[in-house]
Amino acid sequence: MIRPFDSRYLNGGQKLAVKYFCAAVILFFAQLVFGLLAAAQYLHPNFLHGVLDFHVNRMVHINAMIVWMLYGFIGSVYWFLEEESGREVVGLHWGNLGFWLLTAAVAVVVAVYLGVQTGPGGDFARWFINEGREYIEAPRWADLGIVAGMGIFFYNVAATFMQGKWSGIAGVLVLDLVALAGLYLAGMFYVTNLSIDQYWWWWVVHLWVEATWEVLVGCIMAWALMHLLGVQRKIVETWLYIEVALMFGSGILGLGHHYFWIGAPEYWLGIGSFFSALEPIPLVAMVVHSLYDAGVHRLRNRNHPALAWVIAHTFGNFLGAGVWGFMQTLPQINLYTHGTQWAASHGHLAFFGAYATINIAFFYLAVQRWRGEVWMGAGLTGGWRWKWALGLLSVGVMGMAVALLIAGYEQSFIERAQGGSTWEAYFAAQTHPWFVESMIWRMVFGWVTLAGFLLLAWDLLVIGKYETQTAEGPVLVHR
Repeated sequence: MIRPFDSRYLNGGQKLAVKYFCAAVILFFAQLVFGLLAAAQYLHPNFLHGVLDFHVNRMVHINAMIVWMLYGFIGSVYWFLEEESGREVVGLHWGNLGFWLLTAAVAVVVAVYLGVQTGPGGDFARWFINEGREYIEAPRWADLGIVAGMGIFFYNVAATFMQGKWSGIAGVLVLDLVALAGLYLAGMFYVTNLSIDQYWWWWVVHLWVEATWEVLVGCIMAWALMHLLGVQRKIVETWLYIEVALMFGSGILGLGHHYFWIGAPEYWLGIGSFFSALEPIPLVAMVVHSLYDAGVHRLRNRNHPALAWVIAHTFGNFLGAGVWGFMQTLPQINLYTHGTQWAASHGHLAFFGAYATINIAFFYLAVQRWRGEVWMGAGLTGGWRWKWALGLLSVGVMGMAVALLIAGYEQSFIERAQGGSTWEAYFAAQTHPWFVESMIWRMVFGWVTLAGFLLLAWDLLVIGKYETQTAEGPVLVHR
């Protein structure tokens, strides 16, 4: 018996979610390819020089990561929106239009990045080519398009809940989407004072991710845990409220460890370092409490891959965002590590652990429903694929994080502590055997990560296709 993908099993919001998920997987692949190209240029600086320069590969690598994760979040919300609200998505046609406009804009922006790699800076370049601000290089027209797309998304979600059932998850989600669009606006105006400009820049680069994204993931995680394990709503919503309190309290203060480096008072370094470490705690506690509750009530899980990725999120978020972030933001350490490969190590592990994992969990939830609630629990046909994909991706990202951490340690010691942050010390650190060997291992584990992705993509295409068993009735979602 063959179980094909069949959209008849999906509601309107879920059909739109599938589009976002498919685009996210493609962008995930692009992120890995351009990351490998940039990694190769660390080892061979002349590789593709003048054809596809390092700064372009790095830019596309980072922007593809941001966009595919955002696509995954939006798709995840559309996935559970109708079930959580008890009604059809309001203005779904606008949601579909928003998807195609956003996707077209992303394609055009990437094409411009690849085609126009150098040139003068000016109003034309800022509006149509590259804004020139690291991590938020999108031209101004694309910035406006992103905010418009978030506006459509907000309307779909808010109007649907207003006309349907309201819940704790709904309230947090709607308010967070206001911040999701609002904080992005902070990076869309220009001031001549560099410190002030960097102040608002950090609001987008760090606070947009650490505050709005973390709360959005909390909403997604809460619904996923109820659906996967049938845990009590009051458990996940309680931890979600704590997440909001810590995020918009400690998250904003946690941004302070960047303020010191743009000329803000020295006390920000200590405040930011302490509070930034508190952010992952509620999400970890939500999962641990839910797993305990499911065990006490002997609840049965019908989707092992999705649950495994949720658990991977718990460890990855705590380790990458919490431990890996905290160990380099203490003032005594950050004075030596800021701007080195320590930051890249933290970034790789944190983004994968805190965000990529929960998106992949929803990919598996979508595949299960798309094939007609096929069984994806114990004894699943071809179950080795998702397990190896999880293992390879986790080992690959962890390996890259450790390699970059060693490189960052070498930079901190030779370039900062020993050399005193001079240009001579910088180049000495870049050519030191420890640094070069770390970049080699980063490249090796990058290929391991790509292998894990290819296995993941294969598994998503075929998992459940030949499964004869149907998942038993839907898990109860307590209200």
